[in-house]
Amino acid sequence: MPFITNKKSKEHVDIFYEDYGKGQPVILIHGWPLSRKSWEHQVWKIVEAGYRCISYDRRGFGISSAPWDGYDYSSLASDLDTIINKLELKDVVIVGFSMGGGEVVRYLTEYGVSKIAKAALISSIVPLVKQKEDNPDGVPESALKEIQNALESDRLGFLKEFHKGFYNYDDNKDRVSQAVLDYDFSVASHASPRGTIQAALAWMHTDFRPELKNVKVPTLIVHGGADSTVPIKTSGDQAAKGIANATYKVIKGAPHGLNVTHKEELNDILMRFLKS
Repeated sequence: MPFITNKKSKEHVDIFYEDYGKGQPVILIHGWPLSRKSWEHQVWKIVEAGYRCISYDRRGFGISSAPWDGYDYSSLASDLDTIINKLELKDVVIVGFSMGGGEVVRYLTEYGVSKIAKAALISSIVPLVKQKEDNPDGVPESALKEIQNALESDRLGFLKEFHKGFYNYDDNKDRVSQAVLDYDFSVASHASPRGTIQAALAWMHTDFRPELKNVKVPTLIVHGGADSTVPIKTSGDQAAKGIANATYKVIKGAPHGLNVTHKEELNDILMRFLKS
């Protein structure tokens, strides 16, 4: 099984990845609290379009190593940098979903654009989830604290219900089945308990607004107009204004998990961007 070891980390971290196809490399970075498996509907599309598609499990998730610490965005970006270097990749397109958008921006901040051709932020948390005086549309800190408390007291109970909101399930039962909810719960529940909480704290509290200027490659931003998990005004709208060379697409009526519920629309947008 293919693993890449990040020896720059305080603890050596083994990152599991899948690598399919040939051509320009596209790296898919999954959201919280899932794994590379969440990209199922995109991987085959990217490979069949003539690209090399690499997806990996974030540390603490899937079958990658689960260190006790190291879930800050700089540590996570170092895993991405290790993958790019070990596979000797160039002209890369990096695609981050939800939490993964933070890895995209932090990577560009700390490692630059020399190996990156394009970037994409899908349902991304960038630039800031938390509500502040200068970010009134963000999620109140009290609500974020409730999530943390729920994860610490009954992680499995929280995760069992989480993806209903992720997909706006009551409104999208014709687009996402109960089996998908069950599958997501299985994936999320097997992630590291410590990693799940620490990664959540990273996406809750990291402010990427000062780093948007470092995104100097053509960037696709896609967000669901009905995203109740990461509100569009605090994420996609702000990212589109703060990133100089951005293409912004809003999928009307789509929830956070639009890579499943609106996979055809997302895949069409993503393919057009890759080929542009």
